[in-house]
Amino acid sequence: MKKIVAAGLCLAALCCGAAAQPPQAEIQNKQLRLTIYLPDSQNGFYRGTRFDWSGVIGDLEFSGHHLYRPWFSSVDPSVRDFIYKDSEIVASANSGITGPAEEFQEPIGYASAKPGDTFLKIGVGLLRKADDTPYFFGTHFDIVDGGKWTVRTTSRSITFQQVLGGPGSDYGYVYTKTIRMVGDRSQLVIEHQLRNTGKLPLASKLYDHNFFTVDGLGVGSADSITVPYNLQPSGPADSKFVRIEGKTASYVADLQGQDHVAFGLQGFSGDAKDYNFTVINRAAPVQVQVVCDRPLSNASVWSIRSILAVEPFIDIQADPGKEMSWSYTYTYSTPGAAH
Repeated sequence: MKKIVAAGLCLAALCCGAAAQPPQAEIQNKQLRLTIYLPDSQNGFYRGTRFDWSGVIGDLEFSGHHLYRPWFSSVDPSVRDFIYKDSEIVASANSGITGPAEEFQEPIGYASAKPGDTFLKIGVGLLRKADDTPYFFGTHFDIVDGGKWTVRTTSRSITFQQVLGGPGSDYGYVYTKTIRMVGDRSQLVIEHQLRNTGKLPLASKLYDHNFFTVDGLGVGSADSITVPYNLQPSGPADSKFVRIEGKTASYVADLQGQDHVAFGLQGFSGDAKDYNFTVINRAAPVQVQVVCDRPLSNASVWSIRSILAVEPFIDIQADPGKEMSWSYTYTYSTPGAAH
């Protein structure tokens, strides 16, 4: 595969206009070492209005390999999503994030809000609607209320909590995310609780973008994705780059320049057991398995030369006074090794 130069963690200072070291924490065990960026409205690595601010993994080291480092060279607030500039990839302020980044994709209350009114993105806060144009994830909105973030860390875990609004507020919630290691295994559990403390229901679709990078190797013929069901993509994959056979989608050529490959991962049932994706890079070699305790509502792949992103969706629903929880488990291993 063509080698892609990996961006270092110091990129945060360059791309976000922040201090030399954005607020961050480190957790580790005998198998994994993680650098995790912390929510911070002034100096945070990520301050966009698209993705959840919590649990932004800037680097994960496993068996000498580095995963989740930035897939972009720099960030430019004038960019809508990302662009190619000479040999570089420039991300927007809303898309310039790393790791298993989560987005509550459907903004709550946007359609009914008038220009100047507020709407909600869980994990970000109450945002100001600028005009009557349809919602676009690349638009950066003014944050009216980002809630209150608290962070608690141990040597092997980190917990984020965002509290916004409360009784009497239209929208209010307590959102808690914990990233914890399982003993000394090469395994992460990411647990979520969303408790609705407001007057209106919280309903959205949540997906994990899974910005998967390995040692800056790029994306191509060393990569494959396997699921527990027979793949039936809603749209065909480009056969120049991807071959789909049964339960596996395999890349057959390296992505270069401005190559862009996206395809669906449909064919799943309504059982949570189908939320089970294994991504393999045979050049490293590294294997990542991602499972969740909630059923899929959709799944797709997005890839360019620097990033392979498997994007599973689940439905989010928490009525007033109710709570919803969900959990992901990430297992990192060498292909073929028992774990």
